[in-house]
Amino acid sequence: MPALVEEGRAKVNLSLRVVGRRADGYHDLESVVAFADCADRLTLEPGGELRLATTGPLAAACGETSDNLVFKAAKLLADAVPNLKLGAFALDKVLPVAAGIGGGSADAAAALRLLARLNNLSLDDPRLKEVALATGADVPVCLFSRACDMTGVGEQLLPLALPSMPCVMVNPRVPVATKDVFRELGLRNGELLVGATDVLEAPAWPEQGGSIDDWVDVLETVANDLEAPALRIEPVIGDVLEALRSSAGIKLARMSGSGATCFAIYGVAAEAHAAAEKIRRDHPDWWVHAGTLS
Repeated sequence: MPALVEEGRAKVNLSLRVVGRRADGYHDLESVVAFADCADRLTLEPGGELRLATTGPLAAACGETSDNLVFKAAKLLADAVPNLKLGAFALDKVLPVAAGIGGGSADAAAALRLLARLNNLSLDDPRLKEVALATGADVPVCLFSRACDMTGVGEQLLPLALPSMPCVMVNPRVPVATKDVFRELGLRNGELLVGATDVLEAPAWPEQGGSIDDWVDVLETVANDLEAPALRIEPVIGDVLEALRSSAGIKLARMSGSGATCFAIYGVAAEAHAAAEKIRRDHPDWWVHAGTLS
């Protein structure tokens, strides 16, 4: 059987509201999630035992194979599905690690899609969904890689009709651990940040056919609640945001996820590409991508 290939597209949190911290320590979130046109590439050679090899410009940042979410997701699915066919995975790693764009989660979701294809499983198979959530909070939304309003701990997904948005994504090549950002946020178990009034007054997302400006208008009314604690941990995030906000044609700029990657939305692709070129010249050590979110 020929090798199977999937892409792990970068996830971008256009908004991220922390609702509160549950009694079990997990945080409830509400986030508008989009997906970028930059991605890792995962290949599966069917047959034999589970294996993983990592290549690409950022392979060294992936750490031990046993800690890789691709490996974790495949092992969990093998435990859930009797006689699951496995094989050798090869990951071409191009997305920054610990960057707030779900690179590891996207890779794990790609692994689950590959194993689903190999074993004739539907992506709606409840075992696949359970394994996705057990692997990581961002894996369920990455499984389908389509724009969603994501709530709970990542398990509740409402599809959104997001237009194609020209964007620039920038990472200063400084890893930021999600657990450190939530620790800096400092919520106690059972503490809420959002009450019933906030829920009732929550913004309504634009319907099918909504323009970039329609979306930006609504997104400006919400924020990323993890941006402030991440800035305290890594002040360079402020430099990234300043570089994006000083570019021509910008409509919105903020941090994605728990950082340190930040993004900006533009009206047309030419403005995004011009901004990316300037940032690359001014900051040659930063990771910069110009493309689209959808």
